[in-house]
Amino acid sequence: MTDSGRKGMGDKASEKMTPDSSKSTLDKAKEGVTDMTDKAGRDAVPDDQKSTGQQISDKTSREKNSSGNSGESMMDKAKDTLGMNK
Repeated sequence: MTDSGRKGMGDKASEKMTPDSSKSTLDKAKEGVTDMTDKAGRDAVPDDQKSTGQQISDKTSREKNSSGNSGESMMDKAKDTLGMNK
């Protein structure tokens, strides 16, 4: 089950399976915004306050993101940008 305000795993899978070439500019922009919102929600709410399905999805997402960057969460990057992590 997806937590309120979060992208469901079905939506994520559907977006990944649809080639970018068949998406409109509006669809691509919407996906970008909802991806950022979902990542912010992933990092803002502690795992113990999420449904089991959301915990699994978020853990997978964090692992995927950490393998491709410095391992900082989106929330950490935002705090760094605002000077709040010092």
